[in-house]
Amino acid sequence: MRTARDVLNELKWREGQGLAEAQIWVRGRTADDVKSIRGEEVTDLGRRYFSTARATIPYYKIVRIEHAGVLVFERAD
Repeated sequence: MRTARDVLNELKWREGQGLAEAQIWVRGRTADDVKSIRGEEVTDLGRRYFSTARATIPYYKIVRIEHAGVLVFERAD
């Protein structure tokens, strides 16, 4: 099973794909609080967290990732 970190790294480094075309949904403080982040906002992919200009977000908060409109990751409940 691929992790959210694996998927983001693959999008960043694999030729023909791009992290900028990704849409990442992350869970907020509650289960109902889900926000979307564009891949072009991601500035760094760390070991346990990914960063944007505004925040550092742990990978376990990622609920779903789409790339060019195609679902590439979804966390099982």
